[in-house]
Amino acid sequence: MGQIYIVRHGNTFDKGDVITRVGARTDLSLSVSGQAQADRLSVHFQDHEFGRAYCSPLKRTKETANTILKSHDLSPNVLEFLTEIDYGPDENMPEADVINRLGQTAIDIWDRDAVPPNGWLVDPNQIKLDWAKFLASHADYDDDTLLVTSNGIARFVLDIAAPTGKFDRKLKTGAYGVVKFQDLLPATIAWNVKPDQ
Repeated sequence: MGQIYIVRHGNTFDKGDVITRVGARTDLSLSVSGQAQADRLSVHFQDHEFGRAYCSPLKRTKETANTILKSHDLSPNVLEFLTEIDYGPDENMPEADVINRLGQTAIDIWDRDAVPPNGWLVDPNQIKLDWAKFLASHADYDDDTLLVTSNGIARFVLDIAAPTGKFDRKLKTGAYGVVKFQDLLPATIAWNVKPDQ
């Protein structure tokens, strides 16, 4: 059975930049450090055989996917469900302002339990359904799949592909997780793997 490699795109901010809450309506390119993360992923996966690849319509995921695949004869297909969530009134706002509006507890609950704070435009049940459909459609593949998305979407795969360990929901930039089918059921066997590990 093939495995599904779920990669979070590289950074969109560099040291010294004002970090904002980048969601579906904020289509940023990779920053310098983000491109370096994508380059490390490319080296990490250069000898890996992928049968197919997917990313969201956002520039940051396309750029990460295309960098990873530059030594492969493969281009990513765009899947709308991989688009980052919409942060509502907090979209593209400085992170300090987001915490001031919502409180740190709401952010901690989002990071730990994937419960969206008040005002964010996200339907967790729909995202979980999309993940379930995607994984089911890939259950019979013998080769591996590359998928590049954002943190707000990636975290929900853990609700569908049961983790084999204790994983933080938040997938770090430039890191990846691995879903494998065991007895036809998806399981998350790795999470937050950095390409230099």
